[in-house]
This record gives sequence, C-alpha cells and structure tokens, in this order.
Amino acid sequence: MKALAVLGTSSNSGKSWLATALCAWLRRQGVRVAPFKAQNMSNNSFVTLDGGEIGRAQAAQAEASGLIPNVYMNPILLKPSGSLGSQLILLGQAQQHLSATEYYTQIEKLWVVVRDALEYWRDRCDVLVLEGAGSPVELNLMCRDIANLRPINHLNGRSVLVADIERGGVFAQIVGTWTLLDPTDRDRCLGVIVNKFRGDLSLFADAPEQLARRIPINYFGVLPYLDDLQPESEDSLCREAEENVRGEKMAWIRLPHLANSQDCQPWLLDHGIRVQWVEHPDQLADARIIVLPGSKNTIADLEWLRRSGFDEAIQHASKRGVPLVGICGGYQMLGESVNDPEGIAGDRGVLTGLNLLPIRTTFLPTKSVSQVTVRWGADRWNAYEIHMGISVPTQNCAALAVVENDKETKAEGCRRNRVWGTYLHGVFESPAVRSELAATAGLSYYRAAQGSWRSHLERVYHRMADALEQYLELGEIWKYVAV
Repeated sequence: MKALAVLGTSSNSGKSWLATALCAWLRRQGVRVAPFKAQNMSNNSFVTLDGGEIGRAQAAQAEASGLIPNVYMNPILLKPSGSLGSQLILLGQAQQHLSATEYYTQIEKLWVVVRDALEYWRDRCDVLVLEGAGSPVELNLMCRDIANLRPINHLNGRSVLVADIERGGVFAQIVGTWTLLDPTDRDRCLGVIVNKFRGDLSLFADAPEQLARRIPINYFGVLPYLDDLQPESEDSLCREAEENVRGEKMAWIRLPHLANSQDCQPWLLDHGIRVQWVEHPDQLADARIIVLPGSKNTIADLEWLRRSGFDEAIQHASKRGVPLVGICGGYQMLGESVNDPEGIAGDRGVLTGLNLLPIRTTFLPTKSVSQVTVRWGADRWNAYEIHMGISVPTQNCAALAVVENDKETKAEGCRRNRVWGTYLHGVFESPAVRSELAATAGLSYYRAAQGSWRSHLERVYHRMADALEQYLELGEIWKYVAV
C-alpha cells in the first residue's frame, strides 16, 4: 500500500477538497483508493452503517473513492462543545468531554488507535490518501501532533503540500512551512499546489521560478477558486454564508454551537430560493422560511436565542405564517421543554422551549446514532440521526416522515401547522420534501433541482478529478502511486 498525505500550510488551505479530488482522480485511474484523517475537529459529522460517527469530509472522500464510509477512515473525531471542551469520538463511539490539556495527556494512547487504524488499511487498498490537520509545523504542538507527519512517517509515505493564496502571503506560507520541516519530512514531500486563486492565472506564471530560487520543491500548479465544486465545507474557520444570488430568502439561524450545517446544501441547487445564514433577529423579518439547525449544545443555544432576541422574532414569524423547521437540536428547541436531569449539557434542570411543537425532550447519557431509510410519499433516501435526548409528544402530533432500519419501522418527527421538527440529518436531500416546504411557504417561483443530491455529488466528484487534470502537473504523484 502506498500512502499519500495532503498537508496544508494553514487551516482552510483546501486539504479536504484536494484529498477528495485525489480520491476521485485515483479511482478514475483504476486505483483502489481509500481516505484517512487521523484526527478531525468538527461538529459536522456523518453516521456510518454500523452507527459510528466520522467527519463529513471523510464521508465525502469515501464516496469519491467509491467506498462505503467506515470508522477506520477517521479514528478520532473531536466535537467542540463550548465550555465543556470537546467530545471525543473514538472509532465512531462517543467518549468523555476533554479539555485540550486533558486530550494531550492521552496522546500516546490515542496514537495507538490511529496506528491500528492505519494498519487496518494495509491490505485493503492500493493507495491511502491521508488528510492532515491545520499546519504540520506548529512548533508548540509538533511533539504531540498525531494528525500530520507521524501517520505518514509510520507508513513511509509521501506528501503533497497545499497553500491558500486567497488570503495572501502564499510564498511566505510555502517557504516558511518548508523551512520548518525536518530534512526527512522535506524528502517525503513530492511537491506543492497553490489553491484558491482568483483572477487571471497568467499573473502567477512566474511562481515556479520564484519558488525555485528559494527552496528546492516541485511545483505542481495553481488551482483557481472553484466555488461550484465544494461538496462539503468542513473547516470550523470556514463560516462564510453560502447563498444563491436570487430568490426568496430562507433564513438559517447561525447558532453559537452550530452542528451539521451541511443540511442546507441541497437547497443551493434549487431555483427561486436563496439560503442565508443569519446572526441577528432583524434578519428574520423578510424570511419566507426559517430553519433552526443542529446544535452541539442545545441548552446553551436555546439560552442564546433568548438573550439575542431570536426567540421573540421566531414567535412573531410563526404568527405571520412563516414555516419553521427544527433539525436535531433545533427540533428540541421548538418543543415545550428541555430537561437535563444528569447535567449532560452543563447544569441540571429544565429549560422552557419555544413551545411551538407539543414535545418534551429529556437528555440521556447514551447518544442515539443511527443511519435510516426515510420514506416520504414515493421518495426513499438515506439519512441519519445523532442526538443525546429523546423527544416525546405531549399531545397528538402528526409525524413528519416514516423511517426504517434493520430493526424497525417507525414514525419520525412532528409537524403542527407550519412548524416541522425532525432528528434527521439529510432530510432535505429529497426534492419532494423541499418542494412541499416551499409550497407551504407559498413560493410560487420555486423549482427543485432535478435528480437526487447523491447524483449531484457524484457529478461534483467527477468534475473535481477533471479540475486536477486540467490545472495540475500530476506526473510526480502518478509516478509515486503507480510503482
């Protein structure tokens, strides 16, 4: 097995994107390829078939590789929870919350988990594409870093460096990173790729010569900013609003502990509607649909809604007949109350909800994590649940959908008038669901995109591979992986 690591000069340099594109390109060449990220920090997670949690980026990379996602693709997932630290997900299973200091005291034990996950892939693929985390040369962390250089050194693999030109300083990024690498790690580096270039590519034509004067690194080319080829947005620092330029406003409330923000993405393909992430209650005044998304800390975010005035704005919107949708933590907030008897999210106690759905939620120590098939009329598609509590109706409430897995078929969610609540991440992947919600809002010019979200992603992966072939010199990479 060959191992190829994608290392970045910084956070948000495009490591996830490039790793996904490489997986798609290698698959196109007939290579058995698999993705890997030792340690991911994100509240955007995916549920595997066996009920494990991994980062969304690794799930996308698995799809680009033609594989079913599994927990060995991302053995360590850290889910930030505010003052509670981060919840440790180990091989897909939820563990305790840890501060950064507590996490690093366990780093050698965690390395064993990473090492064993690396060994899992030795006879299961031809090429393992590893995605790094942040920068590989954070000098204060290098001795404890199990996400960048240590995995690739363990496998005696090679690396590709990717640098972000969008924010400026790209030459300093590349030269600085190269200078801080040990000679052995420099020898492992096949070359560098400049990412996210906006404007005339000819203006960067002398880049190879400029770099060659300073460091002996192969230059593979420059990728333009390909904003229509973004299957998943993973990095926690990447918080720009994604929105269409035309159409009626669909407001997604940007909670402080926002989780699984990718639930909005299927709407970005549709006509007559624009997705806008909002941070102030005044921004709900002209919204035709309002969504309360997932949260890693429902109680803290519910309290924030009240402090910020969002609760009153939501109530006023509901009285005007604006459709409201709550997903996962957002669903819990729409109910009558949230009860945390064991202090799982902080202090013990009961917090009053927005009282727009007749449900009461109680937090439990065990997290519910499962992949399900959703039935909505004639539509069938896969979605998943990740939540700490159970929500029980206090009076008759129509179900939103029917879900089934290998154990049972059951009603899911709650709908009352124009308020919908669900635990399903991926609920909007169905054009039928999006169309019904748009019709409820009276969006006369709305038109759902043809085809499924999954088929759209497959086209995106193919186009990402096309982009690598169009803009980059891939000879050195192919020379390494093909031997």
